[in-house]
Amino acid sequence: MSKQKYTIDDVPFKKFHLRIAGFTFGASFCDGYALGIIAMALTVLGPQLELNAMWTGLIGSSALIGVFVGALVLGRLSDRIGRQKVFLISFLLIAIVTILQFFVSSPVELFILRLLIGFGLGGDYAVGTTLLAEFSPKKYRASLLASLNVLWTLGYVASNFVGYYLGQIGSDSWRWMLVSATIPAIVVLILRIGTPESPRWLVSMGRVEEARQIVKKHLGPNVEMGETITSTDNQTAAGFRGLFSKKLRKRTAFGGIFKLTIVIPYFAIYTFLPTILRTMGFEQNFFADTMLNLFLLVGAIVGLWLLAKFSRRGFTIGSFAVLTVSLFALSIMHTGSQFLMLVAFLVFTFFMSAASNLTLVYPAELFPTEIRGSGIGMVTAISRIGSAIGTFLLPVSLNSLGLNASMIAMAVILLIGLIVSIAWAPETKSLSLNEASNPLLDTGNSSEETDIPLQEIRK
Repeated sequence: MSKQKYTIDDVPFKKFHLRIAGFTFGASFCDGYALGIIAMALTVLGPQLELNAMWTGLIGSSALIGVFVGALVLGRLSDRIGRQKVFLISFLLIAIVTILQFFVSSPVELFILRLLIGFGLGGDYAVGTTLLAEFSPKKYRASLLASLNVLWTLGYVASNFVGYYLGQIGSDSWRWMLVSATIPAIVVLILRIGTPESPRWLVSMGRVEEARQIVKKHLGPNVEMGETITSTDNQTAAGFRGLFSKKLRKRTAFGGIFKLTIVIPYFAIYTFLPTILRTMGFEQNFFADTMLNLFLLVGAIVGLWLLAKFSRRGFTIGSFAVLTVSLFALSIMHTGSQFLMLVAFLVFTFFMSAASNLTLVYPAELFPTEIRGSGIGMVTAISRIGSAIGTFLLPVSLNSLGLNASMIAMAVILLIGLIVSIAWAPETKSLSLNEASNPLLDTGNSSEETDIPLQEIRK
């Protein structure tokens, strides 16, 4: 009896899938840790380096600015030279530069190093998500991609606890906080050596036999590609021009605005969480900080269930609605009961973390293989430059306008995300990666697995 034949989209979950997921999960943990530890370090290095509000905002947002550039440059590069090379190079850069943070002596040096760390993280946001999506079976794709947010949140929460305890060792504790991110970065770098190239990318470049060999070696001889080669033009990716073609520009706009309006309040608020808690009157804020970090982690985990339970559109729209209302409630209760403020903040935190799962699932499903790296890179870049601006402006806003006005501004941003999602969010749940990334199927007709010819994308 012959073995049952599978495609990449419907193959049963294998140890290899767990391995690829582990490499990407580890990177996601590092991303959350590296971006979270700066919030704790700023509370110590700010007075030591005599940072004003501008420098505090610049250093707090520097990694996010780097993510903007790295996502664009390395995301596009991954469409040209392959996922695997960028997958390795990005963490080599992160590991080296993270060590150098220990030796900085001025705000300028730290700002530049944080930019470079962000550059590497930007490449990993684009390429790690892409590689995991392109290897994942349809049945497990959303859960695996969303789990990246759980690990990101775990890294962020871990950085808060590590930072809290390292903060007790003296005035130079911030150096140890920042360099502590080197340990997980080096572990991830070593484990990534030997990662295979994405078979979907190889097919899109016309290198079909190489793709088949990788699939046979890692997924089994009874697994076929199941990819449609539509044109010899696939040997050259369409790049950024394809993202703004007639057929894809709405998806590019939705992906960018959707992610932008989630990450602006996320990064702005949680980068300066200790400062915000003090402004709210929580002078001894360890309890409040611990509760919020716990709700971040629980929200990310429960978000996996919500992602499986609800449609992509429904989860997105519902999350934006709850986030807008809860943050607006927090802003108007600023001078009221601390208990009610904390409850509103916990509700906001829970749903913000749950909704953040979508930011790692949706972008991978919006774009065809030929420009998936560029597409995820573009969406990430749009979101991160916005979050960098928001993170830079928040301490200035808190200084000049106060907490109430600052939180209302964040609530308005979330309201924009709600409106855009109602108008443009496509439904991609339960579709193969080819179907999900095909805007011609946005009407709901997914009976055929169809890919968009590259010449059509360019129109």
